[in-house]
Formats: sequence, C-alpha cells, structure tokens
Amino acid sequence: MIEIISHPVFAALCELKNLQVLALGFNNLSGIIPPCLGNLTSLKILDLSSNRLEGDISSFQIFNLKDLKLIDLTDNLFEGLFSFYSIANFTNLEGLMLSNLEVQTQYSQDWLPTFQLKVLVLSKCKFYNIPQFLAYQTKVRVIDLSHNNLNGIFPNWLFENNTKLEFLSLRNNSLTGQFHLSSNSSYVMRSIDISDNHLHGELQPNLGDLFSKARELNLSSNAFEGHIPFSIGHMPELHYLDLSNNMLSGEIATTLVGLANFSNLVILAASNNKLYGQIPNSINMTSLMSLQLSGNRITGNLSSWISYYPSFSNLDISDNHITGGIPPSIGNQSNISQMELNMAGNELEGRIPSELARLNLLYLDLSHNFLSGPIPSFFNSPSLQHFNLEGNRLTGSIPESLFNFSKLLTLNIRDNLLSSHIPSSIGALSNLRVLLLSRNSLGGLIPDQMCQLNELGILDLSDNLFSGPIPRCFGNISFGKLTLSEFGYQSLLRYDDNGFIIVEIRANLLYSFSLFFSLNIEYGKREKIGFVTKTRPSIYEGRILEMMSGLDLSCNKLTGEIPAEFGTLSSIHALNLSHNQLRGFIPTTFANLRQIESLDLSHNKLSGEIPSKLIGLTFLSYFNVAYNNLSGRLPNMDWQFQTFDSKSYEGNPFLCGHPLRSCNVIHDIPQVAPSNTDMSEEKWYHIDPLSFTASFMGSYLVFLVAFALVLYINPGWRRMLFMFIENLIDECYFLVFYTVPKLFATLYK
Repeated sequence: MIEIISHPVFAALCELKNLQVLALGFNNLSGIIPPCLGNLTSLKILDLSSNRLEGDISSFQIFNLKDLKLIDLTDNLFEGLFSFYSIANFTNLEGLMLSNLEVQTQYSQDWLPTFQLKVLVLSKCKFYNIPQFLAYQTKVRVIDLSHNNLNGIFPNWLFENNTKLEFLSLRNNSLTGQFHLSSNSSYVMRSIDISDNHLHGELQPNLGDLFSKARELNLSSNAFEGHIPFSIGHMPELHYLDLSNNMLSGEIATTLVGLANFSNLVILAASNNKLYGQIPNSINMTSLMSLQLSGNRITGNLSSWISYYPSFSNLDISDNHITGGIPPSIGNQSNISQMELNMAGNELEGRIPSELARLNLLYLDLSHNFLSGPIPSFFNSPSLQHFNLEGNRLTGSIPESLFNFSKLLTLNIRDNLLSSHIPSSIGALSNLRVLLLSRNSLGGLIPDQMCQLNELGILDLSDNLFSGPIPRCFGNISFGKLTLSEFGYQSLLRYDDNGFIIVEIRANLLYSFSLFFSLNIEYGKREKIGFVTKTRPSIYEGRILEMMSGLDLSCNKLTGEIPAEFGTLSSIHALNLSHNQLRGFIPTTFANLRQIESLDLSHNKLSGEIPSKLIGLTFLSYFNVAYNNLSGRLPNMDWQFQTFDSKSYEGNPFLCGHPLRSCNVIHDIPQVAPSNTDMSEEKWYHIDPLSFTASFMGSYLVFLVAFALVLYINPGWRRMLFMFIENLIDECYFLVFYTVPKLFATLYK
C-alpha cells in the first residue's frame, strides 16, 4: 500500500502545472489527498477511483479546479458530506463519479448548473431524493443512482429530458409509482436497471418498441403484474432480460412463444412470478444459455422438452410442480463447458440417471424431491462446486466418488435415508466450506480424516448414529470466516489523447456484466444454507453466510470427554454437542471461544463446575447445560450470563446460585436428567437399575435385622407376635374350609 501524501512521486506531481490528466485508479493508494493537487489548474481529468484514500471530502482542495471535466472518486474511504455547491462554479464538468459517501441533494432553487453532464455515478451515497440539478441536464448518457434510499414517484422525466440516455441504473431504492413512458418519444437506451424498487401496475404494451435498441432490461424485484408484453419480443438486440420477483402472470408456453424472436437473448430470468403451464418443446432462442423460471406454477415433466434445449449452461426450474423422472436425454447437453442445474423443490421421482455423468457440472441442486435409490457413484465433474441432494429418499452409503471433486465448496446430503459410515477418503475435499450430513442413519466413528477439511466453516452431523469419541483434531479445523470472491467496480469511461472524456457504453461490456453477475456462481450469494443455532433453524445467505461458522454434533451416541482442543476454535459462532453421552468436565479452554454466540451442551453426563471464565464470552446469547451432572456455584451473573434463566441449568441437582437455589440453603433434590435411551418421553426422574437394586436390598436387610433384634430383646413382644400369627392361621383356615364352601352352595341354589 502506498501512502500518497508522503510519497516523493506525488510531491513532484504537484509541480506539474500543465498536467491535464491524472489517472491513479486501482493503485492501492492510501492516506489523504495532498492539498497541493488543488494547484493543478490545468487539470481536466482526475481519476482516483478504487483506492483506500481517506479524509473529509468537503475539505478537498480539488474542488477548486473549475476546469475539471471528470472527477472519479469511486470506491475509496472518504468521509463527510458532499454538497453539489462544491461544483456549482464548474463550467466544463462532464463526468462526476462518487460512491460510498453521504451526499447532500437539496439546495437553493436559485442555483442552476452551468455544466451539462454526460456521466453521473452516485452509487451507495445515502441520499433520499434525486438531485435537483438533474432536471436541468439534457445531455446525460450514463446515470447510476443505485443502492441509495431514493423514494417518491419514479422519475419518468429522466427519459424525457435526456434523449441520448443510454445507461440508467436506479437499482435497490424505494421508488414507487408506475413505469410508464411517453409513446411519442424515441429512446436510445442500451441498458435499463430499475430492479429492487416498489414499482407496480402493468407493463405498458409498447415497452419493447420504446427500447428497441436495449441490450439489457432488468425490471426484477418490483410489484409489476399482468401479462408480459409481447412487444418485448421486438427488442432484437436484447441479451439480458430479468423479470423475476414480480407478480406477472400468464401461460409460460404463450409467453415464451411471444418472445420467440429473441435470437440474441442469452439470459432469460422470470423466477418467482405466477407463470403456469408446461414449457414448450420448441422456441427460437438459439443463443439462450440461461433460463431461470424458479418459483412459478410450471407443471408437466422434463422429458417433453429438456432435449430441445441443448445449449443451456444455466437451468433453474426449482420450486415448481414438475413431475416424473429425470430423463436420460438430459445428458445431451454434454457439450457445455460448465453447467448449473437447479431442479430443487419439485415432485421428481425415481433414480438419478447415469447420463448426468456426461455433464461438466458446476452447480447441481436436486434437493426436496422424491428421488430414491443410492447416490450415483458415476459422477465425474471436476468443476463441481455445489452439490445438494437434501430432502429426498436416497438410500445406501455415501459413495467414495463424491470425494473426487477437488473444487467442491458445499456438500449437502442431509435428510435422506443414508446408512453405513463416513468414508475415510472424505479428507480429499480440501476446499470444502460446508458439509451437511444430518438427519440420516450414518453411524460408526467420526473418521479422523475429517480433520483434513481445513477450510470447513459449517459442519452438521446431527441426528445420526455416530458413536465413540469426538476427534480431538477437530480443533485444527478453521470454523472461521469463509473467503469468498469479491467483484469490484469497472469503469464505463475511457479518455482520448487530448484528455477529453468519452462515454463508451460498449455492448460487449454490458453483455459481460450480465453474464458475470447472472451465470457465475457467487458463493454466499446464491447458496442458502440451513443451520440450527439457538434451537432455531435459520437460513444463512449472502454476507451472513460469509461470516457464519458452526459445528453441530447433537443427537448422536458420542462418548468420552469434550476435547480441550475445541478451545482453539476462536472464530466459531455456534457449537452444539447436546443429546449425546459425553462425560467429564466442561473444558476451561472454552473461554477462548471469543466469537461464539450459541453453546449447547445439554442432555449429556458432564460433571464438575461451569468454568467461571465463560463470563468473558461477550457474544454468547444462547447457553444451555441442562440435564447433566454439573455441580457447584454458577458463574457470576455478569455480561451475557445475566440473560440466561433457570432453563439453561435445570436437571443439574447440585448446581446452585442465581437464578437457581441459593448455595446457602439445602433443598430437596430436584429433578435430574432424562434418560438418553428414551429422550422422547421427557421424564422428570431417572432410575439407575444397579443403584436401585443395591439400595432396595440394603434397606430390606437392615429392616429384617432390626426387627429380629427387637423380638429377641423383648419376650412380651415376641409372645404377642406368635399369638398374632396363630390367630391369622386360624382365620385363614376358617375362610378356606367353611366360608368359601358355604358361599358356593348358596350361589348354586
């Protein structure tokens, strides 16, 4: 990293009085912008984007350079409030690019700009209103106001005022109203992204005619309803169409046939709408690589159409009502270099066909169907990164062929009927980040080879039949923050030799944006991982998944002690060892779990005291050691421990201190742990057969000895006992030989 203000090169730059272009973007610069840059009065182009520059933007001397044509300060660490007053006297400004700043958009009505912008980028600038001066701009070609808090009615006037507008992004704001433009206007738009707002109503019928030159149209995540206009089929240059997450309706076959002229369409996304019916077996979208129709009401079976779409590299038809089996013809797409296939949440049945082995899969999700039989052992996809078969009826053992995927990041085969054990070859998955095997019938020992999965962030082996000790080497697994790919900003501008700005909305650039963000697997963005923490199942995705880490070994038959090595898992957020047969003490090394939020050790046979150093776990919000054999005084009710009630400690009769009984008062022994052999009955008592038998026999012998001793010492009591026994014998004799025969004779008559 280069400290800009102290570097001699930048001191020399300040002496170049005739310098017109200063482009230092993407150079890992840090520190404060040197004030002397404000002396470069001939400067026309200033690009300091994508560095780590700091300081209060309102005090920058560069805003004294009134002849600037381009200011690009995107992706830095500036602070303070930027006001458009600072550029009020600029006369030649054509490009202003800022991001991650707080921008003041309101100003006096009597201020009118003397410049005409061509490019305005104010992404992630925390403002609520569209800048007022835009109402006086008529030559803008690029507007990016995405990821702000814009509210109010959608600004249709931006299109009317700027007839040369080519690129518009208002993504991720809070704009309302309808998206209706004048039918008398002609637009040269190449890219429109108004996704993630609150727009509603029907799409105007001539929408495709208005934007006939567009290559990218993103209307997703709004509240649009009605049918998809057939005029969208009149956009011959369209490469990317995203209508997902709306309330659009209609028959899917009619919709796709209406878009049949899309010979250049590469990506079609219409997920999470109200489209219904069967996918047609023939459409004229010869370039289509990505079809995303998840979350609709599509019916039928795959065999009627899948073989007619041989060029897919991305197919997402999850969460529909598709029935039948997976046809062997799916293997016809073997010519695709890398393929993503998502058929989760349907009603598919039968076995997984061997023809899937022909596909070079990057992503495969067949979860939550009715698939049966064993997991195929024929998979040979060296590029596979995400593999999900959760929630089916798969049987047999885990095939060792699964562990040949060296690039695998997530493996989810939980909630099936799998048995046997975990193969020792699992250690070959050196890049694995998430492993979910819970809710099966897997048993045996947990293999030590799992400790070779150094990159694991989430491991769930709960609800199985694993036995034996917990491998101590688990302490060597990271269980920390996952390293995910980051994608930076790419400039839409270039400069000519004379230092003048040229706006270049390149078709191939927009095309690459679309493919980059829609086709590539972005781990943590597309993947949704379910994991139980704090007794609640939660779904983790995006940045939350990126930061999540946890280990769940609950509901097995694990024995032995909790390894002290677990104390090295300093980045773990959730640890669940409950409902096992673990013995010994709670390791004092748990005090090193500084990031832990959920710790469940309940329903075991742990003994000893709760380590007092655990009160230093300041992020701990769920703590449960109920139903063990713990004893002694509870830790002081400081920090997080003051939020835990008696339910966290119940079933430990020898624990005392708030919120349990006082350590100075003796009470009757309360309930103890329920038996691990029958957890379903949840009894409040527990009987040890050996202890009960010994106690009963001892008490019985003591009573007999004491009774005989009393009779031996007192002759009067001895005579009374013999008389009582003699009378009891006489009564029994009379009952048997007189009363009973008389009773039968009476009943016979």
